[in-house]
Amino acid sequence: QLDSASSHSNLQVCQREREGICNMTMDSNSMTMPMSDPNAWATAMNNLGMPPIGITGQQLMPDFDPSLGMMAGITPLNPMMPGLGMVPAPLSQDLPVVKEIIHCKSCTLFPPNPNLPPPATRDRPPGCKTVFVGGLPENATEQLIMEVFGQCGDITAIRKSKKNFCHIRFAEEFTVDKALFLSGYRIRLGSSTDKKDTGRLHVDFAQARDDLYEWECRQRMLAREERHRRKVEEDRLRPPSPPPIVHYSEHECSQLGDKIKDDGKFPEAVRVLLTWLERGEVNRRNANNFYSMIQSSNGHIRRLTSEKSQHEKEVEEAKDKFKTALAGIVGQFEQIVSVFQAASKQKAWDHFSKAQRKNLDMWRKQAEEIRNMHNEQLMGIRREEEMEMSDDDMEDSPDSKDSEDSGVSQAEALKEENDSLRCQLDAYRNEVELLKQEQGKNQPISSEEDTTHSQQLSFLQQALQGMQKQLLKMREELKQREAELEKSLEDKQQLKIQVQNLKEGLQNLQNTDVMQVRIISTFLHVHPFGASIEYICSYLQRLDTKINTSEVEALLSRLPCTFRQELTGVGASLEKRWNFCGFQGIKST
Repeated sequence: QLDSASSHSNLQVCQREREGICNMTMDSNSMTMPMSDPNAWATAMNNLGMPPIGITGQQLMPDFDPSLGMMAGITPLNPMMPGLGMVPAPLSQDLPVVKEIIHCKSCTLFPPNPNLPPPATRDRPPGCKTVFVGGLPENATEQLIMEVFGQCGDITAIRKSKKNFCHIRFAEEFTVDKALFLSGYRIRLGSSTDKKDTGRLHVDFAQARDDLYEWECRQRMLAREERHRRKVEEDRLRPPSPPPIVHYSEHECSQLGDKIKDDGKFPEAVRVLLTWLERGEVNRRNANNFYSMIQSSNGHIRRLTSEKSQHEKEVEEAKDKFKTALAGIVGQFEQIVSVFQAASKQKAWDHFSKAQRKNLDMWRKQAEEIRNMHNEQLMGIRREEEMEMSDDDMEDSPDSKDSEDSGVSQAEALKEENDSLRCQLDAYRNEVELLKQEQGKNQPISSEEDTTHSQQLSFLQQALQGMQKQLLKMREELKQREAELEKSLEDKQQLKIQVQNLKEGLQNLQNTDVMQVRIISTFLHVHPFGASIEYICSYLQRLDTKINTSEVEALLSRLPCTFRQELTGVGASLEKRWNFCGFQGIKST
């Protein structure tokens, strides 16, 4: 939305130097000539029939006669007219930009004073293509505005106000910078000196709704292109989807049973079996088929266990081999270091030159560093082995509430695991009984079936034995946990009793005693050398006449950490004095 007319009409007329934009013609080629010799410049312009004008706009030859030119009959030309390309090319930002007079068809633009500060402008709105032009002459028309600002670029719309300002919308964003270059110029219509025909231009950025809408559309288009590019890249880098799993059928079931028995195809076959089970494709008709496939899958446990033990054995052998080789390497390093040490002794050291001694010393240090590094590595391996062999991984008994809660939770977890093991044991027993009943009812068809049944029975018996051992072990651990829990509960009960005793002792201390302790502590703190019980009681009796000396002395005796009795003097002058020692107790603790 265009800024309001009133806000721009109150702007003061400003002057501005715009760096980097000097050429007001877009399609013409700029041409520059050196000005080291102004006479040559004036002669060249005179030959072309143009008035010799300098870069700053002053006339180089005051007595110029156009009829003296070499090209007779040519009307004097204006070097700043659009299309001639006589405007100087854009200079670098390090050099100051010199604004010159611009001659148009129906007006003339005079540059501002270069010593004045540049005109103030607002922040550039995003996608700005519209400028505000203030300070126009009262007699200015749209045709004049098109003539002046059309040199900057293509104009799509002009909104002229009844007052001396207008809004111009260009086709491209970069043309706005060229229009800002004219800010501060004085404009004069023709050769008139009337006030209505003159003005001082003020060009500034304007915020237009159309510009913002086009800019947001362009940003959304760029965002869509970026999202599309990222999606294409993600699709290209995404791994291919796994092939779909077929539904259950008798044919697929028979093939899957063969694949499950094959060690190489077992992982893929188990995935298909799992998918069938999750889909709920089990019913009474095919339950036996699924049971046989699950039983075949269970048969791979022994194979996987043996493979794992074999790999562990290989890892242990590799560790032993590495440790042996490392020990041999460390031994050789020891020999090399001993060689350097023998060479460092005076018997052999004196026969080497200075450069040889320097090299020997450097080599000895390097060998010792490498030896120490390998020794640390070997000792680390041995410490790891000792830690694996040790059984000192038991945690300390819990002494706080958190440890008690963890002990209770561990006991509950052990009970749950014990119950699950019992259920599994019952299930294995039921399977064994079913197999025995089936074996008793149905006669064996072939020897292969007998062997499979015997293998299944032996495997189940071994599993039952392992489960029984694990169950016994879990029971022992449960008993140990319960004993530890009972011990922690007893400790907690004792702590509660101690806290209760302390609370009762504090309650026995009455409010009057607390007040007396405060007063006596303040009194004895003022008397660092102590005071007798009579002196203390005389001070307290001023506050309360009912205070007794024996009660005060008993109160001081009950607080040995706060008050201490000392004997001062010799012989007949022996006197008992009470001192305040509360701060000493704090320091000692």
